Amino acid sequence: MKKIIVPTDFSDQAAQALKFAVDIAQKSNGEIILTHVVDLPINQEPLVTTKLYVDDTIVKDSTARAQKGFDKLIAKYKDAKVKIKTTVEYGNTTMATLKLIEDKKADLVVMGTKGASGLKEIFVGSNTEKIVRGSKVPVISLPKASKISSVKNIVFPNSLREDSEKLTLKVKEIQEFFKATLHIVYINTPAHFKRDYETLGRLKTYARRYMFKNFRTHVYNDLSEQDGTMNFANDIGADMIAMGTHGKHGLAHLFSGSIAEDVVNHVDCPIWTFRSK
Repeated sequence: MKKIIVPTDFSDQAAQALKFAVDIAQKSNGEIILTHVVDLPINQEPLVTTKLYVDDTIVKDSTARAQKGFDKLIAKYKDAKVKIKTTVEYGNTTMATLKLIEDKKADLVVMGTKGASGLKEIFVGSNTEKIVRGSKVPVISLPKASKISSVKNIVFPNSLREDSEKLTLKVKEIQEFFKATLHIVYINTPAHFKRDYETLGRLKTYARRYMFKNFRTHVYNDLSEQDGTMNFANDIGADMIAMGTHGKHGLAHLFSGSIAEDVVNHVDCPIWTFRSK
């Protein structure tokens, strides 16, 4: 995790994400690229032509405001001994951020989530969800202030798919980075019911195959995968949830259908996601 991108809109949530990213960069000897995206209005010249243009004054003003915001944020970390670069991008927030991730060959994205519904923002088409869906590198989404030192238990919902090697290796990396206990859990639902002893056997075989250390295996019974993941994380007091996504469907791969608001509001730990396909 040598190159970490942190998108910011200068909100409290984005500031919390930057703090978390600085902690990661300190531990990994990495650098941060702090970025702000300005969605500029496009004007059309009247009467004479249909030519479209962007007002230079708006560009200059937006850039100046962003730089003031950057300076204020970075001032807090002048003694952190972490290199923080800044960049102002223009255009659609999601597309500009995804392009920056690719152009800078980033290793990780750290983003804050916001909204009265907490983690619901991740799952309902917000910029965070769209970036999670499109990013080719892992994304950590933070609903509130968190410290990397507090990440002691990571929940990894596992469907025991045969094509999960890429995701598994990434989860091993994040577990080793945080020196955390990994809770590998299979969510047993009525629609895809399996006997616990058979599933536990498969989970242990899976863990041995990938030579996991400091892990526990679980089968958790619930009505759906999404409810089971959230409820299990609550039950064990998880400090992070790690899960895979599919770019085509975003988080719907694991979380189809609606997510009960009362469940979502009770899970406020960081969520690490990786697009496995």
